[in-house]
Amino acid sequence: MRMKFNKSSQLLLVSTVSLLVAGLLTACSTLTVDFVYVTSAKAAGPNNYGEINVFEVNSESGHMRQITTSPFPSGGRNPVAEAVSGDNSTLYVVNQDDNTIVQFAIGNDGKIYPQNTVNTPGVFPLSLAVAGKFLYAVDTFQPLPTCSNASPCSGSIAVFPIKTDNSLQTPVTNTSISANYWPLVLPGSPTDVMVPTSVAAAASGSYVYVTTYDATAGGGYIFGFTANSDGTLSALNNGVPFAAGVHPSAIISDHAGANVYVTDAGNSAILGFQINSGLLTPLSGSPYKAGSRPSAIAIDSTGKFAYVTNSQDSNVGAYSISNGNLTSIGAYATGSQPTAIGIDPSKNQFIYTANFLGNNVSGFELNASDGTLLNSQNSPYVSNALPTAVAAIPHGSPTK
Repeated sequence: MRMKFNKSSQLLLVSTVSLLVAGLLTACSTLTVDFVYVTSAKAAGPNNYGEINVFEVNSESGHMRQITTSPFPSGGRNPVAEAVSGDNSTLYVVNQDDNTIVQFAIGNDGKIYPQNTVNTPGVFPLSLAVAGKFLYAVDTFQPLPTCSNASPCSGSIAVFPIKTDNSLQTPVTNTSISANYWPLVLPGSPTDVMVPTSVAAAASGSYVYVTTYDATAGGGYIFGFTANSDGTLSALNNGVPFAAGVHPSAIISDHAGANVYVTDAGNSAILGFQINSGLLTPLSGSPYKAGSRPSAIAIDSTGKFAYVTNSQDSNVGAYSISNGNLTSIGAYATGSQPTAIGIDPSKNQFIYTANFLGNNVSGFELNASDGTLLNSQNSPYVSNALPTAVAAIPHGSPTK
């Protein structure tokens, strides 16, 4: 028997289907809690340019799915670091082999659109931090021809003012040397090569810290600066850096701006410091034991828990925070060699790690009561070759 529809029935059917589709689209939109941006150092194809994989995170399961048209070109070779503007509408990506920072506008659907590209003053940029109206960029070496791979010297930090459209202005001038960067030089041993590894701004925005290790004599250090309102930097502690283990690899400030934490890959430890007018004093329980070769650190939005990726163990360590001190909760397996970690900014519910040798991203659900982690649905998630960094925004925050 063949069923026949009159015109009214057909219109009713079309309307019903349309409403169903609209409802499904709305549900999908609502269930996306965050967009996560994962840079990959090597894209498929002959040019070896980098890519940015964009994942949408399901608010119920934590499942991460690449959005349509992902991945996107990173705008250069070997992207190694990312940062997001304060209004979550712009993504900044460092392409290390081109000495560039690329500005991407973020659409409401999570897609990214290249806007502007600037060069860093030095050679091989490696880390970024955004605080207020400034972006801080750290270069492995000071500018050519003074420094190079063949003739290395200490690294440097530059300050880029951020315009109202989130594009980057020319770096601020350091009048003491008539240059647009601040050298990271060890007083008393100016010929020692200080290799930077990471940068962080205190939550107050008043201080900026750069981790380094001495490639000449050994030892880890933190260079501290006061961040002035005009963007210039003033060295703390008369330019003498603070001791920081053997090989510091990452640094972060807590959300209160009271403490900073540094992963020490050389000692398999986490160092904790209290901030006193910018000066750093070791916390009473520091150092804290980490896994082998810790590589990155994140703190949840409540300030109750910290999470550290251990690259050689291929896991993430969880810690509770009390009076600044860390207490181990446990360790959770990731893909091979995690190098970066992020926490979802919408609900503080999900954690993700970029696994460099695993060519994937691990996802976890955070238990807000005790800090323990559970694998997200279908984790890990395939990324392109050699993922290096993660950044995230809440869904619906961009204005484009």
